[in-house]
Amino acid sequence: MKRVRIYVSGLVQGVFYRANAQKEAGRLKVKGYIRNLPDGRVEAVIEGEEICVNKMIQWCEVGPKHARVDKVEVISEQPKDEFEDFSIR
Repeated sequence: MKRVRIYVSGLVQGVFYRANAQKEAGRLKVKGYIRNLPDGRVEAVIEGEEICVNKMIQWCEVGPKHARVDKVEVISEQPKDEFEDFSIR
């Protein structure tokens, strides 16, 4: 299991990007959340099987509206399985 925090910039604010991210997370069977940040970026915390998390990171880079991943932080603690699904906050 892997857990990461991703910061994405570009045309990512609003429901369209977050809703599409939620659909992709469901397809990849990863858990976590995504939320808008005041600086215009979005933050996503994702946990799941390493290959699925890595695919979700790739999706965030090339997802709708020409997004750009600014930073990926691997969270050192083990996934807590605290998320029931991938939610929009």
